[in-house]
Amino acid sequence: MAENGDTVTVHYTGRLTNGTVFDSSLERGTPFTFTLGADQVIKGWDQGILGMEVGEKKTLTVPPELGYGASGYPPVIPPNATLIFDVELISIP
Repeated sequence: MAENGDTVTVHYTGRLTNGTVFDSSLERGTPFTFTLGADQVIKGWDQGILGMEVGEKKTLTVPPELGYGASGYPPVIPPNATLIFDVELISIP
């Protein structure tokens, strides 16, 4: 089970609520690795991936305050955007 401080590897697709895909590790063919709970990713990921099991798939709905907030991430993510991520936990080395 993924816990704070674990190095986790995930595959994900991120999209806006209108369905527009803004990022996908699957399309790149390279999973994404980060340390859970170390502020390396948006808060919605740290909270949403916590407790996942290897092989588990989950859809995270991330409100702006746990994502990129009022500033967004121009030009890809508009201000105050709710983000949807389909995430699969690949490994916890």
